[in-house]
Amino acid sequence: MTESKTSPPNNAVMLTGSLHVDDARIAIAGLVEELISESRAMHDPNDIEVLALDQTINRILAEDLLSPIDVPSADNSAMDGFAFHGDFLNTNDAVIKLKVIGTAYAGKPYEGNVGRGECLKIMTGAIMPDGCDTVVPQEFTANPIPNNSSVIQFKTEQLKPGENRRLRGEDLQAGKPAIVAGRLLRPSDLGLAASLGIATLRVHRRIKVAILSSGDELRSIGQTLDPGCIYDSNRYSLIGLLNRLNLEIVDCGIVRDDPAALKAAFSQAAKQADVLISSGGVSVGEADYTKQIMQELGDVGFWKIAMRPGRPMAFGVLKPASGKFPARKTLFFGLPGNPVAVMVTFYQFVRSALLQLNGASQTEPPITQAIAAEAIRKRPGRTEFQRAILSRRVDGRPTVSLTGSQGAGILRSMSEANCFVILGHDQGNISAGDSVDVALFDGLL
Repeated sequence: MTESKTSPPNNAVMLTGSLHVDDARIAIAGLVEELISESRAMHDPNDIEVLALDQTINRILAEDLLSPIDVPSADNSAMDGFAFHGDFLNTNDAVIKLKVIGTAYAGKPYEGNVGRGECLKIMTGAIMPDGCDTVVPQEFTANPIPNNSSVIQFKTEQLKPGENRRLRGEDLQAGKPAIVAGRLLRPSDLGLAASLGIATLRVHRRIKVAILSSGDELRSIGQTLDPGCIYDSNRYSLIGLLNRLNLEIVDCGIVRDDPAALKAAFSQAAKQADVLISSGGVSVGEADYTKQIMQELGDVGFWKIAMRPGRPMAFGVLKPASGKFPARKTLFFGLPGNPVAVMVTFYQFVRSALLQLNGASQTEPPITQAIAAEAIRKRPGRTEFQRAILSRRVDGRPTVSLTGSQGAGILRSMSEANCFVILGHDQGNISAGDSVDVALFDGLL
């Protein structure tokens, strides 16, 4: 198959060859949008919840939050200083002298009018008194007579009429959206809602995500390791990743390499969850049955993606299970078995799909750039995700260093890293000092 960066058809089920990373993202997003459209057609009332504000962190806002008030609610001072009418600046005087007639505090409006040649000492956030539209910062002023605080003076060149005043509604206007639907709610959003006096928010219900690991060699924590066996780490990595997204988790445990056992586990997961994520069993080994089971239970695009690590990955849908209400299809991701590859493919494909399915409008993680501290070997023709540590050089510029060996099974290097270096499909070797794309883990993994 010739690689391209165009979107594969939505009905492309069996894909051969290595798919471009961008094409994989496009195909996944297209199928998720189809599932969302089908869900909307069901008009399930349980898709939206009303929660107390302090329970909505990392939830997704289901409808625009309209501001019930103007913010600010009145013109007010942007800083500590002295309020007066700015027309008084339109003179030929190099220095202005004003008589201080009182003080305005935040939450205690000054009652009275400020006349020409007068000013009012004012605190940050205090309502601008009648007759005032300008604030001179306190640090710009001086007392013309020592130890006399009733008169201030300042240079006219330091200020323009209307400066240092916040206008009513300049932040938010009553009836206008304060937070737009689809927002993954952050601490600042909760603070914004609270500042508007809003106690509850309407959010999308959390989707349920089932996870399982497949492999005869896997053992659970607490079990004895037989020769050739390993402890299952992938489920714990996935649990951590999903908890970061505040999603409901259905842990289906370890399933042995047996077609009947896998089929039963997939069928049970489809009854319980909106999404199934498995790890292991998606390569071409004799005991890798995921492709076979998916063909029996649904549709799958069995991809070999042009990336490292994480080349083998299955994606598709399980048909609605009997007894599941509402009868939604279950989104499926079959991730590789290597621990690092599980986290890379989750980061690149699963995370965005889960957010999209849960109603989020912004799903892609932010990308920044840094200077490569060392040479990095890279072969054109695939996208690579290298584990690395982002830090800052003495000159203040961000720099990134790899965490040693980049083998797909070396989980320690993932634990030590705080970011991925992303090397594009067509890139070759990177020299020390080159600029590279970087995706931070914090808040994402």
